[in-house]
Amino acid sequence: MKVIIAEKPSVAREIAQLLGAHEKKEGYLSGNGYCVTWALGHLIALGMSEDYGIRGFNKASLPIFPNPFILTPKKLKKAKGYEPDPLVSKQLNIIKRLFNQCNSIIVATDAGREGELIFRYIYQYLNCQKPFERLWISSLTEKAIQDGFKNLQSGDTFDGLYEAAKARSEADWLVGINATQALTIAGNQDVYSLGRVQTPTLALICQRFFQHQNFTKQKYFQIQLIHRKEYIDFTCLSLLQWEEKKQGEQIQKSIEREGRAVVEDVSITTVKEQSPLLFDLTELQKEANRKLGFSADEVLKIAQSLYEKKFITYPRTGSKYIPEDLWPEIPELVRILNTKDQFKSAISTLKFGNFNKRIVNDVKVTDHHGLLITTKVPSALTATEKAIYDMIAYRLLESLSHACTKQVSHIIIKVHHYEFQIRGSKILEKGWRTIKGILSDNEIPDNAEALIELPELKIGDELKISKTELLEKTTQPPKLYTEADLLSAMENAGSSIENKEEKQALSTIGIGTPASRASIIETLLSRNYIIRKSKTLHPTDKGLQVYNLVKDKKIANAQMTAEWEMALDRIEKGELNRTQFINDIQDYTTEITNELFSLHIPQENIPQLNCPKCQQHTLIIKDKIIKCPDEQCSWILFRTICGIQLSIKDLTSLLTQNKTSLIKNMKSKNGKKFDAYIVLKDVYKTVFEVHNH
Repeated sequence: MKVIIAEKPSVAREIAQLLGAHEKKEGYLSGNGYCVTWALGHLIALGMSEDYGIRGFNKASLPIFPNPFILTPKKLKKAKGYEPDPLVSKQLNIIKRLFNQCNSIIVATDAGREGELIFRYIYQYLNCQKPFERLWISSLTEKAIQDGFKNLQSGDTFDGLYEAAKARSEADWLVGINATQALTIAGNQDVYSLGRVQTPTLALICQRFFQHQNFTKQKYFQIQLIHRKEYIDFTCLSLLQWEEKKQGEQIQKSIEREGRAVVEDVSITTVKEQSPLLFDLTELQKEANRKLGFSADEVLKIAQSLYEKKFITYPRTGSKYIPEDLWPEIPELVRILNTKDQFKSAISTLKFGNFNKRIVNDVKVTDHHGLLITTKVPSALTATEKAIYDMIAYRLLESLSHACTKQVSHIIIKVHHYEFQIRGSKILEKGWRTIKGILSDNEIPDNAEALIELPELKIGDELKISKTELLEKTTQPPKLYTEADLLSAMENAGSSIENKEEKQALSTIGIGTPASRASIIETLLSRNYIIRKSKTLHPTDKGLQVYNLVKDKKIANAQMTAEWEMALDRIEKGELNRTQFINDIQDYTTEITNELFSLHIPQENIPQLNCPKCQQHTLIIKDKIIKCPDEQCSWILFRTICGIQLSIKDLTSLLTQNKTSLIKNMKSKNGKKFDAYIVLKDVYKTVFEVHNH
């Protein structure tokens, strides 16, 4: 009997159905010589510091370097710590029994670093010695699964992938646990969470926030001339800028008196704008954030759902290319799209047999190829699923189209000794831009060519000036990050390195991986380090406090994190020993732990307040909660009420006089803002006393 282990029940059901394992059992399906079971994501994880006998946060215990690391079943986080998860224990026992009974195992967890780790940790924890093979597929369609089973690979083929996954897991533990405990001890037990990837990401957001805030806007003036030739109106802009309005006005008057300009230079070039490549996950997240306002996490969840419904290929990919052997299947995907009315006009511009082959590159395909639709025609999609599916489908059609060819003009004209420029472009061949009919990008930077058709101009031509305008402009601060911008910054963290050789090596390495970046952003949101305001990400006071504490420390260094990412890549390829990497991480952990211990963190002036319920104990006042330390009493108050965090002053007022001051701009469940007093009633519960204007 063979056991197949998938990552989720839904994938296990797909595989079981194809293999004829139709008999439903507790935690698995059986039949035809197979038992198909599943993990529930990460069933096994690295143990917490308590599992090594280290209780509480203790300076003398740090840094903690487990040797070896202990594996434990995943636990549930409760108010009083972590407890065993009965669902995990139950499924683990089922897997153990099946592993003991089988002859061999087929690993069908997701084909990537995390999927490999999910299986290997279970295998190691259960001390299993049975031989295993790997099902490595990029799609859940019947054909892909059948092909995968015909081409099962030996389990040890993926030892490098496992070593990299294990190294990543242990490195995150070492940095996260030690740094969090060190900063918490330095901060007098106010819990601060730090991490190998989350802290440099927070630093990127805070740096941009300060650049934006500290920017001094400056006014400047430019002169615009309006011309008309061959029935075409067009404008040109002065190359010079003036800080003083008066100076600009004087020059404007002298230009008006002159009344005409002379063409000094004409540069006309033909530019080919290559068709875009397929989406990888990060590019899809960026595009969906820009165009649809979806968060990175939402996009990943929608794409995962489409994948599990067999409508798209594996979404957690870092590649924008496909291998040569997949190219013959592409025309069939286009034919499937052609059955839908919305794609017909776009497809009519493509020539079968003459597709652009730019997306084919065996060398640039990583674990998985770029995102594609599958041969399964989508049905019963939600609105958000349809939006993401359409995005992937249109991108495929764009990638198969040929380049867009533009004629770009750059013309310099002169009035007196003042130079003005005209930039324009016209499309000669629309190419890939016909697919969606969008002929230029929405956001055109100041120095780019707008789609402006100009009359024919030659050097020496005289142009009559119809009108002049003095334009008042303002220098703009760097924009706050949207999620799309942040994903780009994370993806390109290596490119801001000074050293040329290192920069070249790290130019394609970012912080985090395409599969993990969304969860890093969500972690920062859940820790209350950042918040979303309309489409941009802002650090909270707490996030800024953490950043200000660690901004000059190694833990906030994005380039260093990018280097670790490159090291993990080398471990996967067998070019670097995992033990060496962990030794380096331990040295780094010792450094950051000592750096954090040396910090002086000013304390919020916390008053001694008695519990209103038992009147016996002094309350513990934290960032998120206020609670009585006595478990019998267990009085608790959440500090954030309707979106507003209660200040120490209001807390004191509430607990000594049973009422806060008037708190403004609280937000009700339906999103309406209101002002109210918070009042402590006899049953030690808080209620609102709404303030009517």
